[in-house]
Amino acid sequence: MLQKIQRFGGAMFTPVMLFAFAGVTIGIGTLFTTEAIMGGLADPSSLWYQIWNVILQGGWTVFNQLPLLFVVGLPIGLAKKQQARCCMEALVLYLTFQYFLNTILSQWGPAFGVNFAAKIGGTSGLTTIASIKTLDMGMIGALLISCIVVYLHNKFFDTKLPEWLGTFSGSSFVVIVGFFALLPVAFLSAWLWPMIQNGMRAFQVFVISAGSIGVWIFIFMERVLIPFGLHHLLYFPFFYDSAIVNGGVLSAWAKLLPHMAASTASLKSMAPWAWPTLTGLSKIFGCPGIALAFYATAKKEKKTKIAGLLIPIALTAIFCGITEPIEFTFLFVAPVLFVVHAVLAATLATTAYALGVVGVLSGGLIEMSALNYIPLMAAHWPTYLTLLIVGLAFTSIYFVVFRFLILKFDFKTPGREDDEEITFHSKKEFREKQSGGQTTNSAEKPSLAAAILEGLGGKDNVIDVTNCATRLRVNVKDETLVQSDAYFKSVGAHGLKATKKNIQVIVGLSVPSVREEFESLL
Repeated sequence: MLQKIQRFGGAMFTPVMLFAFAGVTIGIGTLFTTEAIMGGLADPSSLWYQIWNVILQGGWTVFNQLPLLFVVGLPIGLAKKQQARCCMEALVLYLTFQYFLNTILSQWGPAFGVNFAAKIGGTSGLTTIASIKTLDMGMIGALLISCIVVYLHNKFFDTKLPEWLGTFSGSSFVVIVGFFALLPVAFLSAWLWPMIQNGMRAFQVFVISAGSIGVWIFIFMERVLIPFGLHHLLYFPFFYDSAIVNGGVLSAWAKLLPHMAASTASLKSMAPWAWPTLTGLSKIFGCPGIALAFYATAKKEKKTKIAGLLIPIALTAIFCGITEPIEFTFLFVAPVLFVVHAVLAATLATTAYALGVVGVLSGGLIEMSALNYIPLMAAHWPTYLTLLIVGLAFTSIYFVVFRFLILKFDFKTPGREDDEEITFHSKKEFREKQSGGQTTNSAEKPSLAAAILEGLGGKDNVIDVTNCATRLRVNVKDETLVQSDAYFKSVGAHGLKATKKNIQVIVGLSVPSVREEFESLL
């Protein structure tokens, strides 16, 4: 069950990879179309405004069409064969489901407690998807329908029909089965979802009223779940769905940017719900403190080499928001440090929130700048100055706490190993080892994907593969054939997380291309 949940969580990340560019575009577009910042240049009648408005509206594509993106994105990670066809089936059946709902509610809305004549948005619980007026089921509805379609696709795509029915085989047969399967799902949704919406509104009120305690618990859980690959399931409903604010924190924040840029009222008063995305503060301020502690406690003869390791992975965390490379360098040798990291991350976010800091601060410095600092610095610089002071203070706290614990308990963090050399080896060394110590031609060098496949016991040991933002997730037949964490680091990966037959190889941001080659090798 854990393997299936992890695989589902990784598959959900497919459309999220598009958000970084969309966020940057919206942030810059908002900056250049806000009169309070740009003055008369951003007057709606000016050519400057009109050109940038075209760019801004294009940037909204991803956030405005989130359900459709998740519908077609999930099959890429979960379909066992013919993923492209499954994407088409999912889109067709999702739209079919919306037409079912539209007709059901337009005919019998009052019987389900829905005023279908109300305008979309607000508290009506209604929205439009592909120009279809329907219930606002957000990402949850999209994932539900997509999961049903993926199941039907995996089960029925290869069904053999009589030759005279051949035109209904493959995707056509999946759509036919899905058409009738989604009819009762549409009626159940019309009955249950309005009640779920009422519960979500009550939950929003509760979470906001929980204040700092709710913030601490949420951030702590998000960090602690990272080693298990389950953190996506915790934050997705908050970031991209209506768990705390309609449309999700990212979308709601982006839409509010022009108003906030033109106002000097506190960000917390205008967007009190924008705290779940404070998960990124530990990436900017915590990871440098951890890296400095590793360097300070490394053996003298290893400091130069350890600096070469720590600088790039710390910069990756700061600028890109990808923390797994640095977190997984100490997770296995000292798990207690990871728990301490989660406690400090939660405390950092809670302290910042208590002092008025909110916003889309979940990614790295690039994302944060686009959706926070660039468009809002002029009007809200005191808030960001507060964030800087708190963040730097916690960088120092991270350093002191980690250094103390490493020395106190003699944790074998990078640079403190008992052997003479640091256990992080280069890809070149692996290739030379594979060639018997002889340098090979570039055309003969095994790629990272090939080296990973070999470390997993070869293609006959692989059941299936998917990926999230940084990890290649593989289910294997025999876990005893999988090489050690040190092996995967030696071939160029950042490490290994293994839970029985569920293997996660930490690759980094290049994981989509590595997965593509990995699948071709299979």
